[in-house]
Amino acid sequence: MNVRKGVVGVALMLLACGARGLGQEYGPPDRGEPGDEMIQAYLAREADRIHAGFLNEVKALEDWQSRRPAYKEEYFHMLGLWPMPEKTPLRATITGTLEGDGYRVDMIHFQSRPRLYVTGNLYRPAKVDEGERLPAVLYVCGHSYQGRSGNKTAYQSHGIWFARHGYLCLTIDSLQLGEIGALHHGTYRENRWWWHSRGYTPAGVECLNGMRAIDYLTGRPDVDPERIAVTGISGGGAASFWIAAADERVRAAVPVSGMADLPSYVNNRVINGHCDCMFLYNTFQWPWTRIAALVAPRALLFTNSDADRIFPMDANDRIINRLERVYSLYGRTDFVDAVVSIGGHAYRQDIRQAAFRFINTQLKNDPRVVEDSEVDLVTGPRSEREYPIPIEKLRVFPEDGDIPGDELNTTIDERFVPMAKVEPPKEGEFDGWKANLLAELKRVTFGYFPERIPPAKSLSEKGSDPLSQGGLTPFRTELARVETEPGIVIPLKYDTVFKPTAVAKRILLLIHVHDGDAEKPNLNIAHRFYHAGDMLYVLKARGVGPTRWTRKNPPNYVERSHVLLGRTVDTGRVWDVAAAARYLHEKHKHEGSEVIVLGDGAAGVLAACAALWEPEIDGVVLGDPPLGFMDDAAPPLLNVLRVCDVPEVLGMLAPRLVTVLAEKSDPLDRAAAIYAAAGAKDKLVIESE
Repeated sequence: MNVRKGVVGVALMLLACGARGLGQEYGPPDRGEPGDEMIQAYLAREADRIHAGFLNEVKALEDWQSRRPAYKEEYFHMLGLWPMPEKTPLRATITGTLEGDGYRVDMIHFQSRPRLYVTGNLYRPAKVDEGERLPAVLYVCGHSYQGRSGNKTAYQSHGIWFARHGYLCLTIDSLQLGEIGALHHGTYRENRWWWHSRGYTPAGVECLNGMRAIDYLTGRPDVDPERIAVTGISGGGAASFWIAAADERVRAAVPVSGMADLPSYVNNRVINGHCDCMFLYNTFQWPWTRIAALVAPRALLFTNSDADRIFPMDANDRIINRLERVYSLYGRTDFVDAVVSIGGHAYRQDIRQAAFRFINTQLKNDPRVVEDSEVDLVTGPRSEREYPIPIEKLRVFPEDGDIPGDELNTTIDERFVPMAKVEPPKEGEFDGWKANLLAELKRVTFGYFPERIPPAKSLSEKGSDPLSQGGLTPFRTELARVETEPGIVIPLKYDTVFKPTAVAKRILLLIHVHDGDAEKPNLNIAHRFYHAGDMLYVLKARGVGPTRWTRKNPPNYVERSHVLLGRTVDTGRVWDVAAAARYLHEKHKHEGSEVIVLGDGAAGVLAACAALWEPEIDGVVLGDPPLGFMDDAAPPLLNVLRVCDVPEVLGMLAPRLVTVLAEKSDPLDRAAAIYAAAGAKDKLVIESE
């Protein structure tokens, strides 16, 4: 059956059409700050580079199949699900049953993990022959606010239709907008930037909840485990992809308006129209369509609307063509299809008909046109909606007092992804301990870094760059510009107050990342550690001072776009520090000068991280640094807490000299234990401020 040709429209695209072609933008680009154009161009280049890599290494089915197990592991990791959580008892409980016209509805909850409650409505036929096993549909919900009754109640029409046509349909609430309201908007508006360090995305919760819902369905005696489908719109469309890509038991998937691609999300700012549940953290720099391609060769109906602002048609066309390429490897292009409806972001009759017909075809071998899709619909404007079933009757927990007191839903972001527990090395084992941690950090936190970051390139502000002349000639302009990464140009200032009278013994590089006082770095730490003969430079990392970009909360476009490219703003700043330090080392190497990097607060942690990757950083000074990446003052670094915490970062710098200005504490004791194991106990200096 070719639904795409038989319904409303056809998703067409010329494969030669580039990602930078005319696309549907989500509002105009920010231009209010001096660094807006630079960072947006950088993000677009990186998005295009990653997007262009789709199937580069896949020439035949054997190539795809050989890579698929590794892809699945990476996929689960990017959702915060690797290693996969233990399948604990579901403890499924039915709290009530409603009798309808030709159907029954059970109010049900289960625990996808202990105390992580999933509330749902199970629609089933009113009459089932004894011993009969029925096909089942998991319906996952979009963002429809229904208050305490949960967003599942807005999609009751689908459950009713499926039950009347011989299916079991389990409609489950999402983490946010469910009966136990939690959060999808941690980085979108709540400034929970530690989500990035923790590797937590609510998409992982939605995926796990869906997989455990399938566990429940396939464990029922009235369900045929070989005939399972998943569908939903918007946030439910995205969740349909998460679940179908993860769970091989899904035989057919119908995601409706659930996916765009990197050129759309990043270059055209469509990310601004979405909350955090729509995205995994792209640690391994995937072309986004690879997520959907994991469904192949199982049946997939890619459904969208031609005027949908948050799932625009240029992305839709690129995705379906890429999917067809993957399905063609299997010789199964008839198992992937697309529907394009005319209109905005919503269900319409043709979408419902296509979804029902596709699932009938795949699970019941019944390709007939669906004639009764418009029965028992939710109707009316949002403030005056009319429901086939009053939504209060579909509550799993009828009263507030019925909500389990032990629920973890509202704090699941603090628990879902385990933090690493790193034991200090034993004496004589430091080198191997460090190598293992560095390898994992390189894999999941700094994955886009090259083997070694090149030195920054000097650019001139006025005339020739004084740094390029060698020697100790002070800047006339005091300011040079350096390109640390292609397209990232930031200021590097030589401070003429701190100047040596002879050859510099030490090059002090002060890192400035404080946005609140962007033009005035705190020189206190430099004053404290300056010795006669030192030379001081100040580096304003990307996003600070003359390269600051627009910050709007919500949607935090720049910060959130970075994780779709496998990085954060602050891993970029680590790159800046490493590149600038290497540059200064090379400019002054004829003098034999040491390079010491200094920073207050978060800047000190960034300096320490840069020293992990740049061997020419001879020492680090940290002023009152946050000692854990869960600290709101800490720089967010993707997945870092799944590997180690700040004390381990400091410990890995042994035997280099590290000075910490802070009161002694348990975290610093951990760093000291690592230095002791490395035989460099005296090289970690802790001074009270």
